[in-house]
Amino acid sequence: MQIILVSRHLKEARTLTIMPWHLAAALAAFMVLVFATSAFFSWLSVRYRLPLVEELMVSLHQREIHKTQEYIHNNLELMANRLGELQAQVLQLDHVGERVSDLAGVKRETLRKTAAQGGPYIPAPLSAGELQREISALASQVEHRNGEFAELEARLLEKKVKERLLPTTIPVKDALLGSHFGFRSDPFAGRLAMHEGLDFNAPTGTPVVAAADGVVIAAEYASDFGNMIDIDHGDGLISRYAHLSRFKIQAGRLVRRGEPIGEVGSTGRSTGPHLHFEVRMHGVPQNPAILLKLPPKLANASLR
Repeated sequence: MQIILVSRHLKEARTLTIMPWHLAAALAAFMVLVFATSAFFSWLSVRYRLPLVEELMVSLHQREIHKTQEYIHNNLELMANRLGELQAQVLQLDHVGERVSDLAGVKRETLRKTAAQGGPYIPAPLSAGELQREISALASQVEHRNGEFAELEARLLEKKVKERLLPTTIPVKDALLGSHFGFRSDPFAGRLAMHEGLDFNAPTGTPVVAAADGVVIAAEYASDFGNMIDIDHGDGLISRYAHLSRFKIQAGRLVRRGEPIGEVGSTGRSTGPHLHFEVRMHGVPQNPAILLKLPPKLANASLR
């Protein structure tokens, strides 16, 4: 860069050439001057304790302290608010857990009901370290509650599955109940004999449905039971449907609760159209009326 100087005191114009190193040198000289001036005033403030410089330094120091204290105060307030929110969430989780555990039929021994409390809110001063420890403790409690809820969820799922596998659906709608479970006079021999099921009197062709989910393990003819279907519900629980006039499923099929599996008939050792329904646990006959939530003795009663 060139600068041309023109003056009446000069006989002729002069040209000044400024090189890049000239600019760098000027900048360096300026920075050295600034640092030297700052160092000089600092030395003066320390050596002679100049009021102006000292007050300026104190003011800057106090301003930094105020900003730091304000930052810490705001953070402590946020941490305290977060702590209160976590405490409220833990209490809410405890109450919800109690209700869910009641539904699941599981006792939560780890949770204890606390006495009623109240009064004005007067927060106690806590340090940052104390707040952090409280928050960490509550985080551990929340993690523990999550584990409990996972276990409750598994128990509820297990309970739901077991309920679907229990034969609690009446296999024939709009039927009359005939012979009940227990001892009766055998219709062919005329002697007292054990009746190991429950009879549903209905016209031939009336639909018969599965009492619960399960796997068909037999769909065949037997001399005493006629056309018979056995459904395995797991854990040794089996339901039997006898004297059918028609099969609607085959062995090996997976059936759902309420799904049609056959029709009422009078095949085998039977005096008329009806469904003989049995429930067996590990081969031992059970009273179907209990699972169907019916009174144990309902001879000639209607299910309408």
